[in-house]
Amino acid sequence: MAKKDIDWSNIGFSYIKTEKRYVANFKDGAWDEGGLTEDSNIVLNECACVLQYAQTIFEGLKAYTTVDGKIVTFRPDLNAERMIESAKRLEMPVLPKERFLDAIDQVVSANKDYVPPYGSGATLYIRPYMFGTNSVIGVKPASDYQFRVFATPVGPYFKGGAKPVVIRVSDFDRAAPHGTGHIKAGLNYAMSLHAIVTAHKDGYDENMYLDPGTRTKVEETGGANFIFVTKDKTIVTPKSDSILPSITRRSIMYVAEHYLGLHVEHREVPFTELKEFTEAGLCGTAAVISPVGKIVNGDEEICLPSGMDEMGPTIKELYDTLTGIQNGIIKAPEGWIREIK
Repeated sequence: MAKKDIDWSNIGFSYIKTEKRYVANFKDGAWDEGGLTEDSNIVLNECACVLQYAQTIFEGLKAYTTVDGKIVTFRPDLNAERMIESAKRLEMPVLPKERFLDAIDQVVSANKDYVPPYGSGATLYIRPYMFGTNSVIGVKPASDYQFRVFATPVGPYFKGGAKPVVIRVSDFDRAAPHGTGHIKAGLNYAMSLHAIVTAHKDGYDENMYLDPGTRTKVEETGGANFIFVTKDKTIVTPKSDSILPSITRRSIMYVAEHYLGLHVEHREVPFTELKEFTEAGLCGTAAVISPVGKIVNGDEEICLPSGMDEMGPTIKELYDTLTGIQNGIIKAPEGWIREIK
């Protein structure tokens, strides 16, 4: 199958329709067989539960062309496990792990000609999601659900290299104490939209959310976990019951310890400790790591010693190692890479 005639380095990070997507329906207490379709449209009743009460969850992962020409996905088993936990929390049916993985394989295989070539900086972004479909007017879970997966090629998240961003401490809370911050629910992201729009209007790239209980500890941004580097090159990531368990963050911690020989700590991070770090970054599927150059909290500015010109040396080493694993340049840990046939 020949690659599509696309200017891979200039497609941007936005939706491009591909040819096939996967659909499975849950009705009368069971999932149907599911399968691929060319129809990208969804028809719902006006009273569908997802429209009334936001009963929807999703995941995000990528397919890559490796240096030796293989098409692979990166740790999709963890996406499957995280979606299972999200479904349980929102009283949705669990899609078995193997069915999730099979759906991903089918969608990537059916759209192989949309997987960007190695070296282009682009990837195939994969979006699995599930939502309540039947009419619900009283506040309760749906009884019927649809699980779908689509894929879209996306360009490099950072054109011309990853430049450090400026973030501010948000006046808003991303999640409630004992709420849904630890799962990948659509409602969590809706909560962050006003905050990110106002941050951009005020000249900031992102928000830093503090813990909703005391507002004294660092949590995450609207769509990424934080990583910090100490003066002795210890890698520190914030720990909280309301932080999403990022697959990229967990992978970075493993790479730091087992590939680079660095000490890692997953713990609570008081905001007052930020002045002690030498580097900071945001980690997630889209950009892998976005370096942070400055953090603003009202009249207070915390400028990271790594500066505003480029990634700090330790974060760059983490970035290069993890992307090297994803691209097949560096040998991956057992089970991290799933080849698409």
